[in-house]
Amino acid sequence: MSKIGRLLIQVPADAKLEITPGNFKVTGPKGELSLDMTGRIKVEQTENTLEVKRLSEDKQTRALHGLWRVLIDNAVKGVTVGWEKKMDFKGVGFRAEVQGNKLVLNLGFSHPVEVVAPEGISFNVTKNVITVSGIDKQIVGQVAANIRQLKPVEPYKGKGIKYIDEIVRRKLGKQAKAAAK
Repeated sequence: MSKIGRLLIQVPADAKLEITPGNFKVTGPKGELSLDMTGRIKVEQTENTLEVKRLSEDKQTRALHGLWRVLIDNAVKGVTVGWEKKMDFKGVGFRAEVQGNKLVLNLGFSHPVEVVAPEGISFNVTKNVITVSGIDKQIVGQVAANIRQLKPVEPYKGKGIKYIDEIVRRKLGKQAKAAAK
């Protein structure tokens, strides 16, 4: 049995579930998410917990057991609490601002870069921290990765966009290498 797949999922009181064969739908205060599931996985609900079970023991079903459990757990957490990614940007003249559903970034290019938020995603900027939030963990992570890819952190001065918890390995410049010889 999968170590992750056998863990129970706690369902908050403000989440409503609809479990049908091949589909899982959860509704909460932040929104609604639906997952089209494979026929070899079954979700059982008992009071305020969910259990994900396999219907067959073939290799592919065993491989997908933990994946489906995590996807369902992420959907439940997304509609009740939500997901967010925070990014820090640093550089001379770097600015970010939110205009409607767009994030406008000045990253040292000859033009400002606009990132349009997909449906269900919102941006927030405070000082030099960009927050991407929404209910779908995969979409939040992908939008944050797309923003980070616009200007990745360079290792010499540390200029660019990075996640808040990311550690950037800094390199020595020419002067420090010449002094070491």
